[in-house]
Amino acid sequence: MDALASEWDCTLETGVDANSAVRLGFLLVQGLSQTGAERIVAARRDRSFDSVEDLARRSELNRHDLKCLAAAGALEALSGHRRHAYWQVAGIETGAHLLRDAPVAETPAIFRPPTEGESLVADYTSTGLTLGRHPLALLRSRLARMRFATANELKLLPGGTPARAAGIVTGRQRPSTASGTVFVTLEDETGHVNVIVWPDLIERQRRELLGARLMGVEGVLEREGEVMHLIARRLTDHSALLGKLVTASRDFH
Repeated sequence: MDALASEWDCTLETGVDANSAVRLGFLLVQGLSQTGAERIVAARRDRSFDSVEDLARRSELNRHDLKCLAAAGALEALSGHRRHAYWQVAGIETGAHLLRDAPVAETPAIFRPPTEGESLVADYTSTGLTLGRHPLALLRSRLARMRFATANELKLLPGGTPARAAGIVTGRQRPSTASGTVFVTLEDETGHVNVIVWPDLIERQRRELLGARLMGVEGVLEREGEVMHLIARRLTDHSALLGKLVTASRDFH
């Protein structure tokens, strides 16, 4: 699938301004077949799609591929939102039969649009990321009440300052030259925070270090020129705040 990744575009060309749109490759859509993606790209070269049914018919997609596209939010420009997309996909006949292309007149179903949080969870489940707001943007008021600063706020503090930060864990590394020290990368809606966890804290808080998806860190800022680290003194696991959100970190590679 890598050879076509640059062409596999989740924006199905329905009047979206190409100069301002952010596009994701079909390669990111969980479960979408290579054949289905290639058929979409080929059909799209002829003309833009004007409905989910038009997409399904001209691209000759099976129901599995249509459901994958709906789950990833790739059909929202054609359907309005994910719930409408699921409904429309369920009503499309994908097999070859005499009346396959005959129009069907039915009253459109009206569904409540998913909340921002529901859409965000669906995005991460289907593609591993979101083009909407970062998850911690939705939690920021709560994290602020817990006195956790953002990555941008930490950048304004001088070295030696006690600080608290929280973020989604995107990586844990333990270089062979670091004498057992673990380096953790946290991500929030404003950027990244690099955390250093010394061996003595690793022994005391191994469960939080290895298990937290949303980690809180209390420590002291250390600066060397433009490079900033947060030296951890205490770790807390706030993964429960993420609810059903599925996140992944790159650990010890």
